[in-house]
Formats: sequence, structure tokens, C-alpha cells
Amino acid sequence: MGKRKATALWARVGVYAFLLFAAAFFLLPLYVMLTTSFKTMDEIRLGQIFALPSSITFDAWRAAWSEACTGVSCEGVRGGFWNSVTIAVPSVVLPILLGAINGYALSWWKPKGSQWLFGVLMMGAFIPIQVMIYPLVKLEAAVGIYSSLPGIVVVHLVFAMPIMTLLFRNYYAGLPAELFKAARVDGGGFWRIFVQLVLPMSTPMLIVAAIMQITGVWNDYILGLTFAGRDNLPMTVQLNNVINTTTGERLYNLNMAATILTSAVPLLVYLISGRWFVRGIAAGAVK
Repeated sequence: MGKRKATALWARVGVYAFLLFAAAFFLLPLYVMLTTSFKTMDEIRLGQIFALPSSITFDAWRAAWSEACTGVSCEGVRGGFWNSVTIAVPSVVLPILLGAINGYALSWWKPKGSQWLFGVLMMGAFIPIQVMIYPLVKLEAAVGIYSSLPGIVVVHLVFAMPIMTLLFRNYYAGLPAELFKAARVDGGGFWRIFVQLVLPMSTPMLIVAAIMQITGVWNDYILGLTFAGRDNLPMTVQLNNVINTTTGERLYNLNMAATILTSAVPLLVYLISGRWFVRGIAAGAVK
């Protein structure tokens, strides 16, 4: 019995040691970015990449937010932040709402041809984005929404629909059938059951879908660059322009600050909603 306890103890120590190593490995780049962003260029030139800053300065952060040049414009990533917010809000709400409706219909109401529809949607999840860019450019140009806010929102909606439908369908399929049967007996129709019964039970799944969609939309680069238009370029595109626009010395502290500012929203979403994400996964979000 004592030998078994000793084996279990060493196994637990090994697991914790591996987890600590993995955490340090993945957090090391973030540590370097943070410390570099608070250093002056004179200190960065010393080459002590892992050293803490001798004196913390926020000049690089202020410049990255409102003064860094992206081509001929020197307004920082601030404009890209608000563009990303404007793109993200409808690109998160609409796919989640439509995905929930699709998943609800395909899991319980099963209209004629629902299996074929679900199969077609799942095929769309495995088509690379790059393959669809040119056809979507031609299609949006034909209907007059290319290079505009509606154009980029529609693209995000199209690419998010397969995975959103799959997540909600699997989640709703795991709910007790007696609830829906009782609601139908009480005279509930499609929309009444969905709004009054299904949605209030969908909080974990809604959080999972929101985290996935916010992260995907906010971190997107190629779709924003192609479809958003010059006046709606998201923060990721502005970040690329900041880093690649230089007329002299490359300001590493400014580049690191701009990178952290760009990634701040997805990081905050995960930190705030992480427990809900795990709860949604455990409740059947992914099967």
C-alpha cells in the first residue's frame, strides 16, 4: 500500500512539473514582449532580452496607441481597434444567433432535407478560406458590398455558420426530449419554444460560441485585409502596418506594445469567461 502511494505521489509530481514547464514555455514570449515594451531603446540595445526594465516607461504604449505610423498616417492602432469592434459585434452576434436557430431546427424539428442541409454545412467547415476568397470577392463586387463593413460581416457569417451550427446542434441534441415534448403538448410553436425554453438553457453554449467567434474575428487578418476596405481595416492589419512601416531605427518596444494591445481583447475574454468555456465543453459543446 505504501509503495502504491509513493508511485502515485511521484506521478503527481511529474504531472505538476510538466505543467509548470509547459506554462513557462508558453508564457516566456509574453514575458519578453511585456518587458521589452516597458524598456527604452537604449536599454533594448544592450541585448539583455530577459532582463527586467531598469525603469518602467509607458512611452511606447502611448505611441503605439495614438502616434505610430501606418504608412503615411501616424495615428497608431487606435483606429484599428474601433474598426475591429465595429466588425466584431455583428460578426459575433449574427453567426451565434443563426447557428443556434439552425442547431435547434436540425436537432429537434428536423425539416425535410435536414440531413442533407447539415451535411452541406459540414462540408463548408473543411473548405480552406483561401479557396473561397476569389469567388467571394467576385460575388460581393457583383452585389455592391465588396470593400465595406457589410461585406466583411457577411464573410465572417458565412465561414462561421458550419461550426456554429455543429456546436449548437450537438448541444441541443443532448437536452432531455421530454422538455420539448411537453412544450409541444402545451401548444408551443417553433419560435416560442426556442425563445422561452431553449435559449435560457443555452448559456454555457452561448459563452463557448462567443469566445470562439470573438477570438476568430478579432485575430483575423486575411479576410479583414481583403474584404473590409481601406476605411474599416481591423486592428491586426493596422498592427502589420505599424511593424512593417519604418524609415529608420526599428522601435522594438513600440512594436511589442502594439502587439499586446492588439491581442488584449481575446486574452481578456478568455480570462473572464474561461470557466464558462470549460463548462460549455463539458456540457456537450464538442462531441
